[in-house]
Amino acid sequence: MRLTLISYGSVDLIFNDRSQFPSFYRTVPNEISEMNGIVQMLEHFGWKWVGILVSDDEVGHRASEVLKKLMIKIGGCAAFLDFIPHQNSLFKNWRENMLLKIDKTTAYVIVIFLNSLYIESVVDLFSTRRFPKKVWIVSSFFMGITEFRFQEIKYTFNGTLTLALHEGVIPGFKDFLYKVNPNRYPDDDFLAIIWQHLFHCSITNGNKHNSSALGGIKRNPACTGNESLENIDLSFYDVLDFRISYRVYTAVYALAHAVHDMYISQNAYSLSGQISILMKKRFQPWQKPLSVCSESCVTGYRKAKREAQADCCYDCVRCSEGEISNTTDASSCLQCPGDQWSNENRNGCIPKDLEFISFGGTLGSFLTSIALILSLTTAAVLVIFIKYSDTPIVKANNWNISCILLLSIMLSFLCTLLFIGHPTRMSCLLRQSLFGIVFTVAVSSVLAKTITVVIAFNATKPRSKLKSWIGTRVSSSVVLLCSSGEIGICTFWMIHSPPFPDTDTTTATGKIILLCNESSVALFFCAVGYMGVLALFSFLVAFLAKDFPDSFNEAKNITFSMLLFCSVWVSFVPAYLSTKGSKTVALEIFAILVSGASLLGCIFIPKCYIILVRSELNTRQIVIRK
Repeated sequence: MRLTLISYGSVDLIFNDRSQFPSFYRTVPNEISEMNGIVQMLEHFGWKWVGILVSDDEVGHRASEVLKKLMIKIGGCAAFLDFIPHQNSLFKNWRENMLLKIDKTTAYVIVIFLNSLYIESVVDLFSTRRFPKKVWIVSSFFMGITEFRFQEIKYTFNGTLTLALHEGVIPGFKDFLYKVNPNRYPDDDFLAIIWQHLFHCSITNGNKHNSSALGGIKRNPACTGNESLENIDLSFYDVLDFRISYRVYTAVYALAHAVHDMYISQNAYSLSGQISILMKKRFQPWQKPLSVCSESCVTGYRKAKREAQADCCYDCVRCSEGEISNTTDASSCLQCPGDQWSNENRNGCIPKDLEFISFGGTLGSFLTSIALILSLTTAAVLVIFIKYSDTPIVKANNWNISCILLLSIMLSFLCTLLFIGHPTRMSCLLRQSLFGIVFTVAVSSVLAKTITVVIAFNATKPRSKLKSWIGTRVSSSVVLLCSSGEIGICTFWMIHSPPFPDTDTTTATGKIILLCNESSVALFFCAVGYMGVLALFSFLVAFLAKDFPDSFNEAKNITFSMLLFCSVWVSFVPAYLSTKGSKTVALEIFAILVSGASLLGCIFIPKCYIILVRSELNTRQIVIRK
């Protein structure tokens, strides 16, 4: 439930935040005002060399920063800055070091600014040592508490300077105070304790209170209850100046006057008593009349000054994407860190979504399924070629190179799995180099098969010197020689400038793209370009051999497969350069799958059809006749 809060003692700066505390008011200045007053005092007396002692909490740390900045403005600086720990096991060692530091410092003035919870720590610090020659400047509430509760440090802090809050006259309060006694308020425990302390007597009403509560002794005479505060010098206890009491009085009357003015204002403009009653019900406890040019800008918006109007007249403009404002009436929006993005309300930063092709995602699952299906299909074709290795059609098409080609195609399909999932150092290091080498072996095998077809055709001519080149040695040498170039490029790439996992926080709005940084784009395109040159050469050789007799019919199949292969990779380069993020990875996976499938489908599927379905064509007589 939203309530009006009026404080007579809180000075914490957190209550300045109108987004969290829109209906909080106070009758005392905040911490900053008190710190300003302390520094003005230092400036007035010309104290530039000052020690600072603050509590080890949010109040103390904030005070230390503000005091240092304000002292720099007046040309002062801190002789030392120390944080008072709360009572703990380390306090004893800290106390001895602190007392030694205060004793040896050349600073004549020491400022103490702390939370009230640390009063006992200060008392413990100064209860064993006295520093009468130092000038102490303390928080406003410090002296009132120490004078009343901790007499043992009075010697050190006698003559301490502090800022006192304003005082005022409360009508009738003094007469009321002098009439207070335990007989009139028998259930007030706190009054009984104070009474025993002031009059050095014991209240023994049912043994409920006694002088031991304040460290008194039981031989004190019994309190009559009719003692009068008029006979006590209350000025020592900061009572008759009515500073604390006046703050409470002001807070209570501020709320009372506000509510009263609201109802008086309504009655003046109501047309009837019923309307007045209805309007009263609509008022909420935190409402005050407003006189503003522009309504406050809520969080998520910033102020935009209106031209040719006063500074207090402005429009509220919503923060842009990636920016926030988390305070009311923000003059500008704050940029979220690189790994975060603004939420829907633009009043807080939230972590960006991570984007990569995951195995569990729709795209990742689809690509993984296609890669596995193609790999299993290639493995099945390899099994067929091994099982029917003695048949004429398999023998006529260079069985050894065919097996190498099938293995490399299957591995290229499986290499795509390295492109899917959360990028890691190992996957980034292996995926491009492993794919490049495996695919180069595949293209080299196609080139070897094409060269074998050309050699075999020309070797049948009379007096041909190519008969000695027929066999597996030439084709194996072609595969080894062509693959070594790609292996050299990839090895140099991995050693000189290896790829690594990276993030892209700028391309996609509100997302962090997880990717592999290729480190050297030039070496990446060298690897792809080398493979492309081999593919183009294989296509040209196969195209020249496409009209050879049917007994060497691989040339036609290779020509068509390499045409598809080259088309895919020629289209890949500009598309790769124009896309960003996970789309780039998906594009490369697609290119690998399609180009590999073109080799498998064009070169091997027709042969599998003859082996499995048209076995009558898989005879030596048919092959020789063709």
